[in-house]
Amino acid sequence: MALVSIFTSAIAPIIAIGAVGYVLGRTRNLDVDPLNTVVVYVFAPALVFHSLATTTLDAATVTKLVVGVTAFVLVMIALAAAVGRFAADGEPLFSAFVLTSAFANCGNFGIPLSTFAFGAVGRSTAVLFTAVQSVIMYTVGVYIASRSGGGNPLRGVRHVFAIPLVYAVVAAVGLRWLGVLPPPDGSAMRTLKLVGDSAIPLMLVMLGSELTGTDVRAALGSVSAVNVLKLVVAPAVAVVVVLALDPANSTAAKVFVLECATPVAITPLILLVEFGPETEGLSGGEFVSAAVLTSTLLSVVTLTALIALLQSGVLL
Repeated sequence: MALVSIFTSAIAPIIAIGAVGYVLGRTRNLDVDPLNTVVVYVFAPALVFHSLATTTLDAATVTKLVVGVTAFVLVMIALAAAVGRFAADGEPLFSAFVLTSAFANCGNFGIPLSTFAFGAVGRSTAVLFTAVQSVIMYTVGVYIASRSGGGNPLRGVRHVFAIPLVYAVVAAVGLRWLGVLPPPDGSAMRTLKLVGDSAIPLMLVMLGSELTGTDVRAALGSVSAVNVLKLVVAPAVAVVVVLALDPANSTAAKVFVLECATPVAITPLILLVEFGPETEGLSGGEFVSAAVLTSTLLSVVTLTALIALLQSGVLL
């Protein structure tokens, strides 16, 4: 009964909203590019700023989360690189394998999931996780993608300075440190909350729409190892990282593990399309698309079980 309750309260809303996006993508040819622009430049920065400006997380917990996200991603890159030597058939599939195994869909999928499962602390932690991973994605991730196509990684690293949510993090932290944040019940913060809350359903609609063009059959066998790394190994690594850092906020620690266990992110597809080479046969982009779809579907089961373990206190 507990699993059913967790599914209906945390997983089912994500599936329902994502399904709307999938249907729109199938029937109305939904163009997600304009929506992505609005989310990236308006809704997501508002969500990040309001969440961090009003969070109850203390500075020590925030610092440990930043260290934890960095450590987790680097460990997963190392594990994926080791497994990918055997599971991936050369470049660009090796780079695609590493990127899909290391980076979680902590934004479009993870923020709503953590919000439904753990409330305001869940959202604040997920937002911080997303901000840190975005910086790593557009530095280390760009380098990995560039290796497959011989591109210039410095060209992609510049994307870090074009990510508005990074500046939203800096602004929120800076204003909190200076003690000059607007009052939480004032019109400015209420407007930011309204705009930021709009990001959550819109990101899920976009996620559902982006899954419509995926050909799973072409890469089904190749992504099996990715799904194991992403949905089984990743949460185990996250638990080890949490135990090593020993954060005082237990809810934040649980959300950290949950974020690490989310399915494959979509951003690696963007990086491989921009920096990867043109290839015959199965491309890196097709590999990532198949990994995104299969891991998202399988995560319905794995995340329901994981949330049950985290909320019951059995795991942490």
